[in-house]
Amino acid sequence: MSTRPLFIRSSELSFVAASHEDSKNPGALKKILLCAADLPSGQVQMVNLAMIPAGKGFQRHYHEDMHEVFLITSGKAEMKVGAETYITEKGDAVLVPPGTIHSMIALDGQVVEYIVFGVSQGQDGKTIVV
Repeated sequence: MSTRPLFIRSSELSFVAASHEDSKNPGALKKILLCAADLPSGQVQMVNLAMIPAGKGFQRHYHEDMHEVFLITSGKAEMKVGAETYITEKGDAVLVPPGTIHSMIALDGQVVEYIVFGVSQGQDGKTIVV
């Protein structure tokens, strides 16, 4: 498991047969955004469907012991994760390690919607606003 942020642009990935499908004639396809080696062990702390109104953003913060995975479902945003800046779009995923300051701002007058889940190493993922 890396302690660096991961940015996955789904538009650069190919669809493959889902693991429960016939690979020659699949009924369901998937893009593998993150696999077990990318994800931390721990307890799922939360799963949220979230949104950022056009022109808004969330405060810079970090979590003491929680990894967060963001999956953008609509809109376009600038996401800062540590020293990296990503422009995210629908289908992109970002993995934020514990202790990494991060923020997100909606771009281009769009509402940004995303799913975020957190995996804690047992200290409840305490949030620190900076």
